[in-house]
Amino acid sequence: MKRVSVCLATYNGASFIEEQIASILIQLGANDEVIVSDDSSTDDTLKIIKSFNDDRISILPGQTFKSAVFNFEHALKHAKGEYIFLSDQDDVWKLNKVDRILHELREADLVVSNCDFIDGNGRQIGVSYFDLYKAGPGVLKNFIKNSYLGNCMAFNRHVLQRILPFPKQLEKTSKMLLFHDVWIGLIGNIFFKVKFLPETLSSYRRHSGNASPTEINATSPNGLIIKVRSRLLITTALVNRIVRRT
Repeated sequence: MKRVSVCLATYNGASFIEEQIASILIQLGANDEVIVSDDSSTDDTLKIIKSFNDDRISILPGQTFKSAVFNFEHALKHAKGEYIFLSDQDDVWKLNKVDRILHELREADLVVSNCDFIDGNGRQIGVSYFDLYKAGPGVLKNFIKNSYLGNCMAFNRHVLQRILPFPKQLEKTSKMLLFHDVWIGLIGNIFFKVKFLPETLSSYRRHSGNASPTEINATSPNGLIIKVRSRLLITTALVNRIVRRT
């Protein structure tokens, strides 16, 4: 079995993908892997990734999900590691991220580390994610206002087995800007031990091409009706996973 699987979902990420992958590979060992699921990029994303010529990178090209949520699920389904890290295509990992989180995963099942925000030029902006979103564990807390951030999450393989497959309800909620990190985080809180690590271990890049809705003003782009419908759908999915264990 691999030790670490980094699951990276890409779509037209040529502008920043090289810096992100370089920041990841330098922290990985020979028995680790980077799983790249590409959602039909039309720019140089795949060309840049292939230029690393690194056997630890596995590319799953030609997907047509048109959804970051199910692009991530595809990568997760191919992960062989004991420990799973999620990665966006345009961020930058701090040099100690993998080691620090692996240390925490000795005791916790799912770890959410802190991050700072950077702009398209790599300049730091605003305060840290934890400070801005008052991040922390708890089912009710995160059901009302999510503070799980996918690109800051890592978990043990038994968590992976519980979150997959993503429920059909998530396909509907993903169109309402309720993403996979909500599902993974809530499942983690219900079934496993979760730790929020206040150390800033990555830089979360905010720019005009971001696939996720997280903003540096901590306000949601969703209206009240969308929020209520999203919560009802995710509730149904959670109940099904708890009762039916599916």
